[in-house]
Amino acid sequence: MAAKKPKMTQKDDVAAVTTCTYWVPRKKRHCKMAANKESLFCGAHSPATEESKAVGAAAERIPCPLDPKHTVFKRKLAKHLTICNARDQASTLPYIVKNINAGEELENPLEDEINSKLRLHELEDTEFYSVIDKVRALYDKHVANSIEELHLQHASLEEPLGHEEYGQESRKHLVQASALLGILEHDQQLTDSTSFIEFGAGKGQLAFFLATALEAQGLSHSQVVLIDRMSLRHKKDNKVTNKELVQRIRADIGDLKISELPELEQTKRNVALSKHLCGAATDLTLRCVLAHGAAPTDYILIALCCHHRCSWRSYVGQTWLQAAGLGHREFAIITKMVSWAVCGTGLSRERRKAMAEAHEELGEPPTQRLTREQREQIGYQCKRVLDQGRLEHLRANGFDASLKFYVPREITLENVVLIAKPMKS
Repeated sequence: MAAKKPKMTQKDDVAAVTTCTYWVPRKKRHCKMAANKESLFCGAHSPATEESKAVGAAAERIPCPLDPKHTVFKRKLAKHLTICNARDQASTLPYIVKNINAGEELENPLEDEINSKLRLHELEDTEFYSVIDKVRALYDKHVANSIEELHLQHASLEEPLGHEEYGQESRKHLVQASALLGILEHDQQLTDSTSFIEFGAGKGQLAFFLATALEAQGLSHSQVVLIDRMSLRHKKDNKVTNKELVQRIRADIGDLKISELPELEQTKRNVALSKHLCGAATDLTLRCVLAHGAAPTDYILIALCCHHRCSWRSYVGQTWLQAAGLGHREFAIITKMVSWAVCGTGLSRERRKAMAEAHEELGEPPTQRLTREQREQIGYQCKRVLDQGRLEHLRANGFDASLKFYVPREITLENVVLIAKPMKS
């Protein structure tokens, strides 16, 4: 008879833990930070002990002033500010030039602060409907019925997409990555001696599958260059078999002087791409690749999203909007309306979830002047008008640019990709 398996003690359980067991509600998963020695939690999520309670305020954790997404012990704040990843760091690297792609400084910075505090329900009817009418007119003239479907896939993701155990969120990102690689293949961009520059690369999932595809095709003289301002854990690009295919550059896109990037000297062609460039980061990227003296960019592929994070200073379509009678203030109003496209109720995600769990009807908030359907439609039109300004800027700089629906709406409501290539002389 086999011997009984000895029961694990609490001490054994703690010893077996390598990552924090704290459940992060916002991300719907456990924290991925390393757990402290002989603890179930990392430093950020360790519950207060009797000893720390005795110390009192000195043991309190507070949001980091530089990046409130993480916390720090109050007593260690001064030291943390000198080493925090979110701090401004002076650089001697030739390709880091502070705010080189940020756009011209605003004549009145106070106006930007005032506009950021605008509330749609506080606007007078005249101004509110005037902006909507101008957006509708621009959409009908330049955008309506002009965006075509371009749903493609790449063979390198057939195997991971076949895993039935993947959840909806994981599958969504895989479908998007497959579609973007499918477009690159369709447009014959997967060629040798090419630098694929992924802006806002994050954890590098797209770069991983792109590098895998390059390796499978034997394109050994090409490379994937990842640009991101943060140094993230659990990077997918670390798992690429041929490490020489991937280069990771830590830089803020607003500070990147791409002409001074030595990695690009190794290849003959440059392709700029991104799967998730939030708001202003798209404009910073376009400024980066179109900058005077920058290395020629042979192809641009950017999946667009988060238009509510656009900024007037960096936005490349300023001139086009101003010609249509939309200035800084109207731009601020539009960037608040864009959220209606993906959150037509006007209620926060937490409030909608609470109401759904309580089986309550999602009624119309009393402060809204439009129906939910009208808000969703106008929000969508606002997003496309902002994108049209980007197309106009690219065309003015010698590019043939267009928008495509690259995945179905069932995958993501942010399903539009910007494609641009130099016009033939």
